[in-house]
Order: sequence, then structure tokens, then C-alpha cells
Amino acid sequence: MASKRILLDAHRKGGITDDPFQGVIPPEYIPNRITIPTLEEIHALKAVASEALVVIIDLMSGCVHRNGEAYAANLEGMVADDGYHITEQIEGRTRQCAPFKHRKPGEFREVPMPATVRETLLRYARGAGSDQSGFLLRTQRNPYWSHSTLDYQWSAARKRAGITRKLNPYSLRHFFASNRLSNGIPIADVAEWMGHSNINMTYRIHRHLMPASIGRAAKALEYGGGGDQDGQHQSEGVGDQVTLAPFDLLAGVVP
Repeated sequence: MASKRILLDAHRKGGITDDPFQGVIPPEYIPNRITIPTLEEIHALKAVASEALVVIIDLMSGCVHRNGEAYAANLEGMVADDGYHITEQIEGRTRQCAPFKHRKPGEFREVPMPATVRETLLRYARGAGSDQSGFLLRTQRNPYWSHSTLDYQWSAARKRAGITRKLNPYSLRHFFASNRLSNGIPIADVAEWMGHSNINMTYRIHRHLMPASIGRAAKALEYGGGGDQDGQHQSEGVGDQVTLAPFDLLAGVVP
């Protein structure tokens, strides 16, 4: 991006006669196919997971934390009964505190917090306590979790739960997005909660979960006002849309 700005500035000032990017088609980013866990699979994982892994699962699927943000689970983030402020993350390789993505130091990302997640955090704090800074998750040897900690516990839970699909912890964030979009939450809100710097990222990955409004608009344009060819209103089928139950149906799944 820096090189592009330099070349464009040189062209604007006359240092380069021809536009260096004329006719150049930028490569399109096409995300890999995603796998979304079902509610039943999340139930199964929580039923066999350690209490600490349940915290990770709930934060990632219910509050759309990234891995490192979930490692930094902190009671101070619970700013309201239904809201959580993400302010930092634990770098998964070095186990060091670090600012989270796309934010400056001191900034935060506010996300919705289902009652289930709130109770998971409070229950864990009652049983395991927290350190002096309020962080909840630690191991026997280290003050913070790491990617290797999560990978080991996740693989063990998948095996005990009998899940054979290739689910990884990050797929829990896709569950959050799928759940919210299929229940009518605006994509702009979902993108903000997920921490995407550009809404196009959210749209490209999760566009298939919003076919109803696109389909209704296309029919309205084709038939001149919202009816079908016979002049009768036709409701939009769900097609490939994924309809998921509210997250709080996870309540009561206590490992």
C-alpha cells in the first residue's frame, strides 16, 4: 500500500507520465469456505470441556471474542448485565498482554453479552478466582493461556464429544455471526462486534446467510412492485439460510 501511494503521488505531480495502475485489476480476496458448528455440537463440547475451555467457548460463540481476546477474559470487562468491553488480548505465542486488533491503546470494542456467558464467567470466578488484574484464565505453569493450550484442550474435547467435523475454535465466531444475521441483526452491527475493520469482510464471508432480503428485492424489481407473475405476493423461502436458536438456549449446559 505504501508503494502504491508513492507511485500515485509521483503520477499526480507529473513525475510519471502514465498512470501506473491503469488497466490493473486488483486481486479479489476470496475467503476459505467456513464451517459453522451447530448448537448441538456446542452443547456437546461444553458438556465434556474443562471449566476454563467452557469460558473460551462461551466468549467466542456468545461474545464473538477472538482467541487471544478470550484468553484475556476479565471480570472488569463486564460493564453491564448484557455488555462486555474487550480492551486487550493475550498474544497466543508469547503469552504477553497486547492491544487488540484495529484499535489504539485505551480503546475498546463493546459486544453483547448473553446471560449465559455472564453466568459462565461469574461461576468460573467463584470457583477458580482471578489474578490481581482480574484475569481469569491461567494454567498450572503459566499466568495466561496460549494457542497451544487451546489447541490441546479443543482437540481433547472434540474427541470426547465424538465430533468428527473439522471444527476449530475460530469457527465459534462464525457461529455468532450466523446466529445474529439469521435472526435479523444488521450486518453493520455484526461487523462492529466482530472487530472487522471493513464491513466487506463480514459480507463476503456471511453473505449467504442473508438471502431473503436480496431475493425479495430482486423479485420486486423483476415483477414491478413486489408480487409474483400472477400478481400475488409470494413469501421468500429460506433456501440456504441457516436459522439458529437464540444463544441463551445454551444455558444449563454445565460441564
